[in-house]
Amino acid sequence: MSKLHLFADGGYSFLEGGFPYSQGVIAAPGFAFRRVRFSQPVPMDQGFAWIRAHLTQAQRPLTALAACELRSPAAFSLQGFKDFNKGYVQVLSDWGLFRDNLNPVGRSNLAPQFNPPQEPGFYAFTYTVTEDSNLPRDWVIAGSGEWPEDQPFPEGIIARGDLSPSGIATKAHYVLDTMQARAQGLKADWSREAGQAQALMQAHPYRIVVIDHLTGHPDAYELCRAAKKTQGPKGPPVVILFSLMVGTMERMRASLAGCDAFLSRSVNEVDLYKTLAQHRLVNLDGFAPTNFGF
Repeated sequence: MSKLHLFADGGYSFLEGGFPYSQGVIAAPGFAFRRVRFSQPVPMDQGFAWIRAHLTQAQRPLTALAACELRSPAAFSLQGFKDFNKGYVQVLSDWGLFRDNLNPVGRSNLAPQFNPPQEPGFYAFTYTVTEDSNLPRDWVIAGSGEWPEDQPFPEGIIARGDLSPSGIATKAHYVLDTMQARAQGLKADWSREAGQAQALMQAHPYRIVVIDHLTGHPDAYELCRAAKKTQGPKGPPVVILFSLMVGTMERMRASLAGCDAFLSRSVNEVDLYKTLAQHRLVNLDGFAPTNFGF
């Protein structure tokens, strides 16, 4: 497992990764994360300028930048990816983030199939603010594809070229295993086994419990019932259940189990935030247009 480093100047710890990004970040005690999403992807140079201005206005140092979410027109070639990372990391170095060959900033980078941007840019970013709270610490894990980064590219791609159901399943399992390992490396709670999830809920107070794909017993509905019997910081946790099927019968079963929200796995970000706001998990009043003519 990768080493967890404290980045005191930023107010967070990071899981050591490679040159372009860390594998994930978790807020240090006394700090919390704030995420800012642009109303449309912003080209890299303009995005960095906007982030600098935002951090300055928030009276936070540039080193408070903890994670970046990027969007690209298409997948990079290997050399194109190296060239892109070189320019990206140079800015982080200028800001005092990249030090001693360690990059603390987590990152994801997607190439959307629909409405891709014309050039690589920022979709969102996360930074730290000071906050005293008894709630579990905020954390963000970096994205991952189906390629172990210690393997040659492209030969090391998991199930390379295999688009069969079993090939896609093999790729998905690798990515989920990677995400879970990173979460565990940050000492965050993530379980894919129902029994383990139930034990975690009994041992820790949670404000929100998210249930998606689980294996074993109890099933998702029983786990929801168990979650609603626990006590978090403000009473029973908000339970959100994701499902591939969201028909009438599934919604009825979720409601009878005490689920607070029953959502499709393909829910868009706007609807997800509306659901979170209904349960006072986010504040939509804090959102403001961020295109600024870019």
